[in-house]
Amino acid sequence: MPRKSILVVDDEKSQREILEMILSGEGYDVTTASSGEAALKFAADRRFDLALTDLKMTGMDGIELLQHLLAQDSSIIVILLTAHGSIDSAKEALRRGAFDYLQKPYDRDTLLETIRRALAKLDALDMEIISASPEMEAVKKMILKVARSSSTVLIRGESGTGKELIARAIHNQSPRVTEMFQAVNCAAINENLLESELFGHEKGSFTGAHAEKKGLFEVADRGTLFLDEIAELDIAMQAKLLRALQEREIRRVGGTRAIKIDVRVVAATNRDLRAMVADGRFRDDLYYRINVLSIDVPPLRERRDDIPVLIEFFLKKHTRNTSRLVRGLTPDTKRLMLDYSWPGNVRQLESAIERAILLCEGDLITVEDLPLEVRQESRPVSDTSFKLPAGGIAFEDVERSQIGRAHV
Repeated sequence: MPRKSILVVDDEKSQREILEMILSGEGYDVTTASSGEAALKFAADRRFDLALTDLKMTGMDGIELLQHLLAQDSSIIVILLTAHGSIDSAKEALRRGAFDYLQKPYDRDTLLETIRRALAKLDALDMEIISASPEMEAVKKMILKVARSSSTVLIRGESGTGKELIARAIHNQSPRVTEMFQAVNCAAINENLLESELFGHEKGSFTGAHAEKKGLFEVADRGTLFLDEIAELDIAMQAKLLRALQEREIRRVGGTRAIKIDVRVVAATNRDLRAMVADGRFRDDLYYRINVLSIDVPPLRERRDDIPVLIEFFLKKHTRNTSRLVRGLTPDTKRLMLDYSWPGNVRQLESAIERAILLCEGDLITVEDLPLEVRQESRPVSDTSFKLPAGGIAFEDVERSQIGRAHV
């Protein structure tokens, strides 16, 4: 595994040298910069896993550098070093996307523990989300940033890109991880029943309500509630959801008692909510309420580096679930799968692999084992080489962290 890279930024030479000595001694790949401007030049030429920067510096300060670094590479993790008198500025940096801050004077152990904690969360995400593309690495680091707060998150992406997987990762990386994660598909439940599903109902409140029922907002109290396909809510339900989010309380169907809730809501959609707001099909106030933080999940065709590692993972997963001894793909099959546009994204890719394993008559999947739509489409791409991750993938560890849900 390559060493984690850290960019150290401080306008005091002695501080840079001390930090470089400590971090290099721990095995990190360290680059130092004497100013924010110099740091941005380094960051423009290479990617860093983490930046450790002083808050107060001559010229560009730490908050301004934070903003520029995130604009250049939204995936970078930033930790600030601050004096006692600058705590308010450091807290502002957290609101702007910094991972954490350390108050001077800090000790060596605290410094290293904070850095390990930041990078460990990134490593944990590697076990949850299979990827090899820069696009998904940026998504994973964005997950770390939004996970720390309790603000609502809107996940946008095409069907099959893994939006529920990302919602679960946000929960697993958050302080709410020990509490419940509840998911509901807003399009899959009749609108007359959805209110009861979300808010619960009192006994006798409608025909068939034979007993009191808690809704998902109550069940997920202190945890996370994932609202998939939120664009499918009708206007009336949108208003009720908005009130719950604003007031942080709900009323069961047929009830009069206000019930306080502490729930982190993560929503997802494959629709253009801004266009729906413009057309009057989605409330603008609800849109702004759920879009406090947002994550855009790129389609599989825009992150082709992920295709080989996903193929390898799904081969391992589905051969374990059958008695078939399939060990790989023929070269032509590999090229075809890399060339295909995968309109159904990761979900479609997994389905194609599962089907091919069941139809395969030998130990290698052939072109004829693939679905017709994959075989018929010819879509040239700039690089059709089949690159497996160096050293393979720890599939047993990945399975334990439920990456099998990548087909959400």
